[in-house]
This record gives sequence, structure tokens and C-alpha cells, in this order.
Amino acid sequence: MLGERIRKLRKQKKMTLEGLAGEGLTKGMLSLIENNKANPSMESLSYIAERLEVEVTELLEETNTQELREILEQAEKLYNTESGKVTDKYKQVIVLIEPFIKNLSHGYESARLLDIYCRCLFNENLDGWQELSVRAAKMYDEMNLTARRAGIGIFLAMVKFVEHNYGESLKIFLNERAEIKSNHAYIDPMTRVDLDYNEAILYFAVGDSASATRVMESAIEFSKEHRIFYRIDDLYRLATVQAMMALDDEKKGYYSLKLKQYGDFADDTQSIRFHDLFRVMSLIADQHDYLQALEIIEQYLSDPKLGEFYGIWYFLEKGKALYGLRSYKEALLFLDKVEIPSWAHHPFDLTLLYIMDSYKALCYQELGMEEEALQFAKNAVENFASLPPTPFKDFVIETYNCLREENPSN
Repeated sequence: MLGERIRKLRKQKKMTLEGLAGEGLTKGMLSLIENNKANPSMESLSYIAERLEVEVTELLEETNTQELREILEQAEKLYNTESGKVTDKYKQVIVLIEPFIKNLSHGYESARLLDIYCRCLFNENLDGWQELSVRAAKMYDEMNLTARRAGIGIFLAMVKFVEHNYGESLKIFLNERAEIKSNHAYIDPMTRVDLDYNEAILYFAVGDSASATRVMESAIEFSKEHRIFYRIDDLYRLATVQAMMALDDEKKGYYSLKLKQYGDFADDTQSIRFHDLFRVMSLIADQHDYLQALEIIEQYLSDPKLGEFYGIWYFLEKGKALYGLRSYKEALLFLDKVEIPSWAHHPFDLTLLYIMDSYKALCYQELGMEEEALQFAKNAVENFASLPPTPFKDFVIETYNCLREENPSN
């Protein structure tokens, strides 16, 4: 109600009835207005709005900007909290925003609340998120909030990405990017790099390495040229893995070194840790220096904090190193600890992880367990079936074919 909104704003500004009434209204009349026992004239309403330092439309709206701002602050805090620290955070955000949905029609607060709300609906597998995302995108367009609008476009593409429908994901992304370009005369450098990074990821996902490399290298040069270095660590990491997939040792070494240099310069521990992981992979796959690789691996596995995220990678690499050292039973112990995490959707990540079944197959073969060996080799081939061609996929297929030839009865 109008009176309640006036009273709430007055108290937020720590004004008394006399202070708000001033010389333009009596204290008694203002009290009647606040208790919804009298309707102010437009002249009085304009006077009250001026004293409260708000627009008249804000008083007339069922939900005013200040109230939405408070709800948005709570929603942002909850939405951006790590999932492990809050139980059912998406449900909590939905409950918080839902009463205001019908009144979210214009302004940044409304657009951002719709944006957060539709993402939470998606994460809870609830209907209606598509329509709300379109509304939020339109509002961002109207306010020329390019970065936020790009965020919605990326989100819509990633919906299909997590379903491993990479072709459709790329199609949606390119359509969204074209629409953003047509509606926004200027795209700021950080948003440009964000769009380039995601486009490169999706081109790699569908196996179009030429287009992906072009976009990725353009983004790296653009980032350096404009001295923003935004996402440069992500781009160097992507470039390193791409070179690994292409067996391009020169580029792999170059971008891995760049990643470490950035980590040292920016004191970014994550970049340094990924550089260490790439170094371990190279020591095992290229140099066959399994002992040195194991030294680095043990440093990470002995630290519980580092093991939370990097554990799966180092369990896998330790298994591969132990296989190289012919410690087959011990290798299997670590390969069995590798589980595909819920966040792994990109073919690059899946390629690096799915290969574990081929190493399990090779270990079982060496232990004389032919049936198990062939089954794991077959699992690897099936997992790689939908992934783009890479030397890793060739290795998986070759392993399976060799084991079939050695064990024709199976």
C-alpha cells in the first residue's frame, strides 16, 4: 500500500512525521496518508517524493526501487555463496525473489533479479526459466548493459553444453552473440574477451580446431593489446590443453610457460598449480620421467586442501606413472580413485579423464586378467565415441583393438 511505502521510506531515512511533513503538510494529514486513511493529491505526493528524495513513480509502484535493491543484495549474496556452504541455496533464492516476480518490469534491480531467478529455476529443473531469461535479456538491452546481456547469452548456450549437445550450444551462442552485436554499438573489452573465450571453448568442443584457435589467439592478443589481461590465465590454460591434444610440443611448452609467468606475476596460485599439473603430464607422456612426476604428485596429494580439486587429476597421473614403472596393482589402486566430476563437460576434460579406463585395461592385461582388460578397453572406446578425434582417442581405439587381437576368445 502507498501509505506503508511512504512510512517505510521515511523510517529508512530516519525522518520523523514532523520532518517529512515540513511546511507543505500537517503532521495529522501525513499520519492519515501513512495509515491509508487518506489519499494524497498529486501535488502532495510530489511534495512527499521530493522530501524523501525519490521519484513519484517509486511511491506508486507496488515494489519500490529501494525494496528491490535490498532483495537483490540478499539474492546476490546467497546466489554467489559456494553451494557446499548453503543447503538448497537455489531454492532459498527462488523463495526470496518469487513474491516480486510480477512487479519486475524495468530498471537494473528488476533485470538482475529476473536473471538470478531464471538461473535458479534452471538449476532446480523447474519450468519457466526460458521466458524469464528473455525478459531479463530485453531489459539489459534497453539499459545497454552489455556485460550482463552477454552473460545471459553465454548461460543459454551453456544449458545445451552441459547436456553435451555441443553443436546446438555453439549455434545458440553464435546467434546470441550476433544479437548482442546488433543491439549494442559498443562492446567493452572485458565482455569481448569473455565472448571470445566461450566461443573458442565451443568451437573446440565440436572439433573445429581451426576456428577455435583463431578466436582463442585473437582473444589473447586483444587482451594484451588493451592491457586488461582479463581471462588470460583461462586462455593460456585452454591453449596449453589444445596444444596437448594436437601433440604440438612447441606450443604446449610456450603456453604452459606463459601460464606460469602469469601466475608468478599476478601471484595467482591456481595458474601455477595448473602449470605444475601440465608439467606432470608432460613428464609422464613425453619424457617418461615417472619418478620426477611422482615427486610433484606426492606434494599435491599430501596437502588435503590441494587434493580437493586437483586430487582426481593427480590420482590419474599417479596411476599412469605407476603403470610406466610396471607397478600394475598399485597403479590400479589410484586409477580406481578417479571419478568423473559433475563439472566435467568439455571434451578436453572428458578426454583427459576417460583415458583412465584404457590404462586400467593395460594394467589388467599385464596382470593376466584378460576379461577385465577387454571390458575396460571397451568402456573407454564407448566413452570416446561422441568426442572429437584426438591422439588420445586414437590411443584408446588402438588399445582396444590390440587387446582384442591378443584375446580373440573374449
